[in-house]
Amino acid sequence: MHLSPDQIIYWQMGFLKLNATIVFTWVVMLVLVAGSFLITRKLSADIKRSRWQNLLEVVVININKQIEEVGLSQPQKYLAFLGSLFLLIAISALATIIPGFEPPTGSLSTTAALALCVLVAVPVFGIQEKGIGRYLSSYARPTLLMLPFNIISEISRTLALAVRLFGNMMSGAMIIAILLTITPFLFPVVMTLLGLLTGIVQAYIFFILATVYIAAATRTRQPADNDVEADA
Repeated sequence: MHLSPDQIIYWQMGFLKLNATIVFTWVVMLVLVAGSFLITRKLSADIKRSRWQNLLEVVVININKQIEEVGLSQPQKYLAFLGSLFLLIAISALATIIPGFEPPTGSLSTTAALALCVLVAVPVFGIQEKGIGRYLSSYARPTLLMLPFNIISEISRTLALAVRLFGNMMSGAMIIAILLTITPFLFPVVMTLLGLLTGIVQAYIFFILATVYIAAATRTRQPADNDVEADA
């Protein structure tokens, strides 16, 4: 039994290793790229559309809606990044029904990489929205004494994102693997379906948390009612 796909080595030369995490991460990425290309190469604006185009539109519309509901007024700006995060985690979870597939999200290195992507994206989007001066000054609010605490907060929530996703995905895979060895066939099938649901939920939670962090970084101060009245 493998605790992580990192332990499954397909090729090694010295310190260079090709493990299951790398292989299946690229498999999921290729599936997403190939699927996007095949679906979008013949898009139609007519009433009659392919099932795959309808499915893609439903996914994109719902992701846009979720981003907007969190507080980002221009969801199209963040759709590519946040949508990719959600789909990568969701497809990794759904693909566990394929025999021999090792979900890359069961590796701490993968979840840490996803969390680091969020850590980088938050200041990037924040600087784009506010400018570098206003964004950096937000770390010293309400006083300069809060600067180290705000920095620690950024790092700690990134670690929390990685550990939360890794723990939930790995625990589900471990439970299913144990049940496959000690119980009949039917019960593990039910647990596998439950694992798929858990994976989708984790993808949604990761997506929402990343959206919330970006929304907090890009939020600009709205004028209070008193300020508006004073200006009037």
